Amino acid sequence: MLKIIALGGSDSAKSINKKLAVYAANQVKNATVSIVDLKELGLPMFGIDEETANGIPKKAHKLNLQIKTCDGLVISLAEHNGCYSSAFKSLYDWLSRIDGKVWQNKPMLLMGTSPGAGGAKTVIGIALAGFPRLGGNIVADFSFPSFEDNFSDNKIINAELHAVLDSKIKLFEKEFLNGV
Repeated sequence: MLKIIALGGSDSAKSINKKLAVYAANQVKNATVSIVDLKELGLPMFGIDEETANGIPKKAHKLNLQIKTCDGLVISLAEHNGCYSSAFKSLYDWLSRIDGKVWQNKPMLLMGTSPGAGGAKTVIGIALAGFPRLGGNIVADFSFPSFEDNFSDNKIINAELHAVLDSKIKLFEKEFLNGV
């Protein structure tokens, strides 16, 4: 059984990115899914003064170990003003203080969604450029536009978008068939 982490890149209690990440991760065959909720994680904002005063938070160490022992990651990024949410960026920074290869070369399905037609494409582009330098093994990426129009009752209702995501999940699953 594969161990997959689903992470939504927002600390909103109603995070659409968490919903999408959990949905996609649960489509992976023969997988158990662990959900990382940034709101529940509750990490302090990263900063050198915070690290000097209090060290790296235990919850960041715990997540780093979770990544080390998982088989793959499904991450859906929220886009705040064209960039990562502050909660995700802070998590990313804390993890980088533990291991410079944050994502530990685990196969990753990278996604993003938004209420609008852009589907978080800008922040996905930032991650596509930066994640590989920090151990991101992005095997597929997916932009999901207009979340409220295309996702209902915990599933994708737009057949075309569903087919695209299904093809991306198959690419992600292929990594495990190849013994990665």
